[in-house]
Amino acid sequence: MDRRSFLELAALGSAGALSLLRPLKADAAVSDLKITRIRVFNPTDKTDLSGFLNLGNIVVAVDTDAGITGWGQGGSPDLLRYAGGRMIGEDPFRIEYHWQRMYRGSIYPAGSERLLAVGALDCALWDIKGKALEQPVYQLLGGKAREHVECYHSFGALTKGQAKQEARKAMADGFRAIRFHTVPANSQEFDVRKMIDAFVAICAELREGVGPNGDFILDAHTRFDFADIARLCDLVAPYAPLFVEDPLRSIEDITAYTNLRRRVTVPLAAGEQFGDLRNGNLPLIEQGLIDYLRTSIPNCGGITSYRVLASLCEAHSVGLVPHFTAPLATSAVIHSVLAFPGVAVNEVFRPEYPPYLREGYIFRDGKMHPNDRPGLGNVIDESRLNLIAEITERAPSSLYQGESLHRPDGSYLYL
Repeated sequence: MDRRSFLELAALGSAGALSLLRPLKADAAVSDLKITRIRVFNPTDKTDLSGFLNLGNIVVAVDTDAGITGWGQGGSPDLLRYAGGRMIGEDPFRIEYHWQRMYRGSIYPAGSERLLAVGALDCALWDIKGKALEQPVYQLLGGKAREHVECYHSFGALTKGQAKQEARKAMADGFRAIRFHTVPANSQEFDVRKMIDAFVAICAELREGVGPNGDFILDAHTRFDFADIARLCDLVAPYAPLFVEDPLRSIEDITAYTNLRRRVTVPLAAGEQFGDLRNGNLPLIEQGLIDYLRTSIPNCGGITSYRVLASLCEAHSVGLVPHFTAPLATSAVIHSVLAFPGVAVNEVFRPEYPPYLREGYIFRDGKMHPNDRPGLGNVIDESRLNLIAEITERAPSSLYQGESLHRPDGSYLYL
């Protein structure tokens, strides 16, 4: 379908958009759209592609023959080429199918770096689908389970004497909670035994500052061994933190998490350093070792993967508290969390738009709202981006590169 044909259909409104769909046939085509190109942009003039705090700031555009472009964020040029090259010429509506091929189409499991690329491309596919159907993505995920997403102010280091004032300000600004991390404000030295008393004193001030209707979060930042974090959790328990985040240095030690869960009474959160379902999250959720999951987008592999994690959390009464992420990915998080029926609180650190983002999520009064534009709602100023790669050729089919085996029903299997 050319651009003119698509615009003629779009002029018909939702009914015209729905005519892009056709009955499912043996070839499993779902829409008349085809992916023609993937573009990769560096949003800065720097060579550091990871951006602030190693977030996936790379901007990704997936173009179609109907003139619809989907936008995502994350990955690197090489990994985006590897994951996305096999989508050229394909129907963008087959999102789950594409996710499986990108994730499983290698002899090596998808690690954290490739998951960022998969997540960026996946978000772009959801963006395309929402735009083609003239619906915001949260509608495609089941509609709003909440009117807005509560947020907490991620402050960083705090000192005694400062904490109470900052907590009061966060509450006045409409936040649900304030978070601080266990990093000395003016030192690179970290003496655990000495610092515990200081952190407890800060927690006492935060509780007083947020009052009976607010909350605070203590981020241990994987800096503690078992005995020290157990002692810290016991000491802060009387102040009722919303949760203690990343309590243990050994983030993959399920035995240690199990023992800590039995040992302490405060709620626990983890997951920001993990990715998809099988990249560390599954045992934490299934075995009831955490109360809140910190995994975010695109780190987990995008919206497709995040909704699986969200369903697992719902089944085990685990809340979602996604780590703050890059701006376009933040919109994907908000759409995903809106459709989640369980407890959810989003982290906010730098809510301002970057120069290349004209419209996106709406942040006001300490809460996140989506705009109701179709797709993810992001409006991009391409003149503020630097094109660094373009993918127009389909990746060749070869053994162990994603084209080996399908089940008899056409679903993707593995190598």
